[in-house]
Amino acid sequence: MNAATGSRRARWAACLAAALTVALTLSACTHKKDTKKEAADKPVALVPITNSVEVRRLWATKISGEAPKLRLGLGVAANDQRVFVASHKGVVEAFAVDSGKRLWRHSVKAPLSGGPSAAFGLVIVGTSKGEVIALSEADGTPVWRVRINAEILAGPAIGTDTVVVRAVDGKMHGLSAKDGSESWVADQQVPRLSLRGTSAPLLSGDLAISGFDNGRLLAVNRRNGTTVWDTAVGQSHGSTELARLIDVDAPVVGDGEDIFAVAFQGRLAHISRDTGQVLWTHDTSSYRGLAVDDTSVYVSTSEGNVVGLDRRNGTEHWTQKALARRQLTAPVVYGGYVVVADGGGVIHWLNPADGEFVARALVDKSSSSKPVTSKTISLDRRISSEPIVANGLLLVFTDSGLLSAFRAPPYVKH
Repeated sequence: MNAATGSRRARWAACLAAALTVALTLSACTHKKDTKKEAADKPVALVPITNSVEVRRLWATKISGEAPKLRLGLGVAANDQRVFVASHKGVVEAFAVDSGKRLWRHSVKAPLSGGPSAAFGLVIVGTSKGEVIALSEADGTPVWRVRINAEILAGPAIGTDTVVVRAVDGKMHGLSAKDGSESWVADQQVPRLSLRGTSAPLLSGDLAISGFDNGRLLAVNRRNGTTVWDTAVGQSHGSTELARLIDVDAPVVGDGEDIFAVAFQGRLAHISRDTGQVLWTHDTSSYRGLAVDDTSVYVSTSEGNVVGLDRRNGTEHWTQKALARRQLTAPVVYGGYVVVADGGGVIHWLNPADGEFVARALVDKSSSSKPVTSKTISLDRRISSEPIVANGLLLVFTDSGLLSAFRAPPYVKH
């Protein structure tokens, strides 16, 4: 084994150790059995609530997926009345948003690990072997297939002429939307130890923006890859490598001229899109992500809290702590409510004004006359990717390949 290969294997082992540590236990690894510590690491059991909002599951369908042991970047995407999902086994499928009817199915014969993303007539996925694969939105016909030689753990960003892909080696690639040919590459230094995951790139105006494992946010010209600005979101602290992890793994969120990003063991930052200037920060830690509406920013923290902040200045309005260690997804704003899903397959609706629960639903149940409770994390029900909103429905995809569509009435401010 040569030095380069040894280095790559060492870094992979380190990344895997960090990912399992942070994502599953949020504590340092130990070979000694500690009963008190094990109890402290268990997900909080849900306190039963009575739904004050009616939540209905309209349809559900299962694709040939599996519950992966490692964290992957597979999720759900929607565009033009269609919803797209993919499995690690290489199956990409399209369904009608309103009915769940399967429209097409295509096997790319490769281990998928990132995506899908869908826009401008393309559905694009990434593989653990470093391939980027584009299919037709209309019928799943292959359009192009290229290799970038590094695992892809986040969905690409698709523009009219450019596809931007982030890989685990710290590189952001600009590809031609027409044929996949490479136009440019931008990169950041990759720390020796990092979380397993990458930030999904964002296209905003003339910029391609992505977070990196060194805690920085990079914006480049989407046409030629030249750097426009480079801003620190996370700041390294601590005496150990685990304590100094500052990855920006959560997707960057853009809304007009505002950019929002959050780092693990770092801070949430509101950034000017045009200049990269940090407008305000709030100390927190997240590797899953955030959501914004006209007045607020909502973040799922590493500890399993959901926090609501003032969009103008970052002032914390409320913190919901009843979901600790439940492996939350990033939040999404649906019908005015804040919605998060967890590793037990439970979907939670929160009041945006105070963070209180207003409803819960199980991903694999059409309805329930009893309050939803869950004490454990379930591989069969686990939800890792954030729910998305399409055509007035909330779409939720489990790691095991179950796609469900929910509907609830909109939030009414009292």
